[in-house]
Amino acid sequence: MFKAIRIAVLLLVLFFVSLSTWLAQARSTNWNDSLWVKIYPINADGSTSSSNYITSLRADDFASIEAFVAREIGKYGHSLSRPVRMELGKEIREQPPAVGDQHSVFSIMFWSLKMRWWAGSVAGPQDSPRPDVRIFVRYHAPDDLFVLENSVGLQKGMVGVVNARAGRRNAGVNNVIIAHEFLHTLGATDKYDPGTGNPEFPLGYAEPDRTPRYPQRFAEVMGGRIPLAADDAKTPASLDAVVIGSLTAAEIGLTK
Repeated sequence: MFKAIRIAVLLLVLFFVSLSTWLAQARSTNWNDSLWVKIYPINADGSTSSSNYITSLRADDFASIEAFVAREIGKYGHSLSRPVRMELGKEIREQPPAVGDQHSVFSIMFWSLKMRWWAGSVAGPQDSPRPDVRIFVRYHAPDDLFVLENSVGLQKGMVGVVNARAGRRNAGVNNVIIAHEFLHTLGATDKYDPGTGNPEFPLGYAEPDRTPRYPQRFAEVMGGRIPLAADDAKTPASLDAVVIGSLTAAEIGLTK
């Protein structure tokens, strides 16, 4: 009898957690109210340059993300003046869980659960009320030559981890990556070839019908880069050169 009651209670808890998650995701893409997105900086490499840059950060450093979302949703008939509100949280002193074997479904699921628990535990004490989306930005020294780890955004839990380079000259590119991962938390999917990093045609192109096709002028946000040729692309320097394409718009509820 006691075991049956315990199982029933656990199932009830799971039901309410699932319902809460579904309601949060549904609200995030109805575009009737502003979404509160909070940035939490992390010193990824322990360097002085990363520490100094984090200290200098202000919420206005992420204002271009607000402007980008407002501009792009307007193209799809939505008139919300400030659809996204960016806020800067306090520095997080703990590193997020490392991503395991990306070819193992179980490993990815387990990491997702750990990530959502970790996000709540390290950010929760400074969140009152809780933001709609949490983005943890891991800053690395700008003069390091190594390739940064992939950034990730999770729709379940609405949390993202961005690997970025410290320094003002990198702020525009960092905001492009943050916007990309933010849209992942709303349900947008990648539109680039994971092997080459180049946008997939036509869904990953901002102007797939452009003649001549190359070079493209803009990047589709989930394509990630501006195609210069069939086998060449570059990262946009800022969100001024980024758009939300039609499929991404449908994925995040901008179109029916």
